[in-house]
Amino acid sequence: MGNTAKKVIARQKRHFRVRNKVSGTPQRPRLNVFRSLCNIYAQVIDDQAGKTLCAASTMDPEVKGSIKSGGNAEAAAAVGSLIAKRCLGAGVNEVVFDRGGYIYHGRVKALAEAAREAGLKF
Repeated sequence: MGNTAKKVIARQKRHFRVRNKVSGTPQRPRLNVFRSLCNIYAQVIDDQAGKTLCAASTMDPEVKGSIKSGGNAEAAAAVGSLIAKRCLGAGVNEVVFDRGGYIYHGRVKALAEAAREAGLKF
């Protein structure tokens, strides 16, 4: 097993530990973050119904045209403000943050802070 595979497994273990404590409800859904090398994805999930309420990523045309690279903090901040705008449009004001097993630093932190600045509470 390579070093990269060990890192992925360790992140998944951390994510499972977080998910045992964090669950999305209709009143306060879960804001999940997935980070790849080239992009970042965020979705707001109601775990009780098993439905994704809204999603945003660096692949969206609204974000893709305004950024140079999808794998930096600037792009993550654009995704954070977009997901907040979509949540508020869907009637969701409060979420619980699920960092996906990643350290709250860099791109994950930039996404969260941009979502907070755009009016999402967590």
